[in-house]
Amino acid sequence: MKALRAAVSLLWIAVLAPVSVLAEGAGAEQETFTLYSGLSLIDGTGTPLQAGMAILVKGDRIIKIGPSAELTATMPEDTEQVDAGDWYALPGLIDTHVHMATMPNLPKARALMRRYIYSGITSVRDMAGDMRALAELARESRLQKIPAPDLYYSALMAGPSFFKDPRPGSAAEGEVAGQVPWMQAITSETNMTEAVTLARGTWATGIKIYANLPGEEVRRIASEAQLQGFKIWAHSMVFPATPGEVVGAGVDVISHVCRLAWELADEKPAEYHHSVALPYGTLDPSDDRLKALYDRMKAQGTILDATLWLYTHLEERRKNRPARKAGPAICPPEFAAKLTAFAHAQGVEISTGTDVVLPAGAAYPALFDELETLVGGAGLTPLEVIRAATLNGARVVGLEHDRGTLEVGKRADILFVSQNPAEDIKNLRSVVLTVKGGKPYSRADYVPVTEEELTN
Repeated sequence: MKALRAAVSLLWIAVLAPVSVLAEGAGAEQETFTLYSGLSLIDGTGTPLQAGMAILVKGDRIIKIGPSAELTATMPEDTEQVDAGDWYALPGLIDTHVHMATMPNLPKARALMRRYIYSGITSVRDMAGDMRALAELARESRLQKIPAPDLYYSALMAGPSFFKDPRPGSAAEGEVAGQVPWMQAITSETNMTEAVTLARGTWATGIKIYANLPGEEVRRIASEAQLQGFKIWAHSMVFPATPGEVVGAGVDVISHVCRLAWELADEKPAEYHHSVALPYGTLDPSDDRLKALYDRMKAQGTILDATLWLYTHLEERRKNRPARKAGPAICPPEFAAKLTAFAHAQGVEISTGTDVVLPAGAAYPALFDELETLVGGAGLTPLEVIRAATLNGARVVGLEHDRGTLEVGKRADILFVSQNPAEDIKNLRSVVLTVKGGKPYSRADYVPVTEEELTN
């Protein structure tokens, strides 16, 4: 009987093992060697660009980095050598704000993820959707069953009134939004230990704190999540919880830079809705109250998922909207850029999220617009933006020990481009090859996303 119980226990461990464990096991079985030689290296650690370098990959791991001539002369037998002369190698990119399953459509999500991986994006963070679909996408992507970046997703928590919004209804179809483990309505009566445990049981990487919660509830969520070793992600203004209260709760990442300006508002709405707006023209993006907020973010390591290009995108959509449709209030892109620049100047680490899906005809996803806007609008250097899109992205999902830089021992997530992105960030749009976990995805093999894939 004891043997039977032990066997059953082992069976359940195998069935319920985290996708990340399964993925690591799958990668460890690959024993082939690949040498990428003759490249120029931007390793993401802050070291200046190094020419004439090589990267030796065994299975899914980087095992050597050094001068090309040296690694070529000492490479193991049966090594596949890839001549990367005239290429630039940098860590795989990370989009820290996507939505793959707000209204679940797996064929559409797989098509968009195909565009991501062939564009050099090796990981994405999904910021709330239907866990039932997201779990399948996470499994497929992390086991490399489909051409896609690794997907890490969130479990959402918000005040009960938020769940009147149709979006959570779509993401919990067949169940009651707010009463499922991946989308929970939180009140002062909520057993927070149980709520966080339920969220963790969805295999989410973190909790997204969304809207319509007071500061005390944000603090309770964050405190319990920290006790359980769970990532805490939040909107920068939770309504009525202010940016100061959100940051003060100790969250790991806050999203949407423009909402930080609510720290300056005399009156703050009790609930989130799309029409809420600030008198941006009267606000100082370098106000001392924001400086104090940024100083605290820097001190505790809170990352800003700025989604800066989102405001340009929304402005363009508003210009194209019929005059009779007013639409939601929009933060001016210039104001958003100043907020981001000031945060960066105060030492706040920035990650590169988009929250935008581009149409079928786009050759590259919106992450490239975000990177270019961080340089052209917020004044970051190309190397600073590369760090934001690699190491900082890895920190967002808690994988900085394994991703985000090109170092010996880390997973082989590598982007190769034909033009130097350290000189001009737009040169990232010259993708030649993406390697994720040692597996190559040649840009020449990319099948563009079709309108039919996005509309069916």
